[in-house]
Amino acid sequence: MRKVTLEEVFSHPITQKYLKRSGIAHAISVTEYAFMFAKKYNVNTDHATKAALLHDVGHYTWYRDGEWDYDLYKENDIHAIKGASRAHKLLVRIGEDRLAAKEIAVAILLHTDSYLPEGDLQLKPLQQVVHMADEADEEVGGNHHYKKMEDPVALERIRELDRQIDQVEREREEGIS
Repeated sequence: MRKVTLEEVFSHPITQKYLKRSGIAHAISVTEYAFMFAKKYNVNTDHATKAALLHDVGHYTWYRDGEWDYDLYKENDIHAIKGASRAHKLLVRIGEDRLAAKEIAVAILLHTDSYLPEGDLQLKPLQQVVHMADEADEEVGGNHHYKKMEDPVALERIRELDRQIDQVEREREEGIS
């Protein structure tokens, strides 16, 4: 049984503040991809979708002369570190299970390797799902952060994901695959 719904996470003012900065449309798309990948790879859909929704809440606005400066962003990016911290604090604040909040935060921390030194990092299944979901929606030059979506549409898509997550959980509890 989930303690916190995706809608509760999405609707929180802190989430709204940072999603508006990094792109609500991108966050919703990545969340939908994460749900699909989580089902396919038998990963917790609730944790995967929450991590996907919040994966970019650590973005700082790297603008120069009123335009998103992708090169400046790539050079200075630590959004996954900041986002993991913000997401963990938010999730605990709104009542998420502390171990779930930690698992979700670590998946956010590792959703990108843009700030990590070169080398092979072995991701756990949840972390891999969030990474793949983000990559599935990525566009050249960071353009995925500029996609637009009206708030009522975003909320309806979040509510639909909550319905689907509840269904997956019911089936899991009943032993149906």
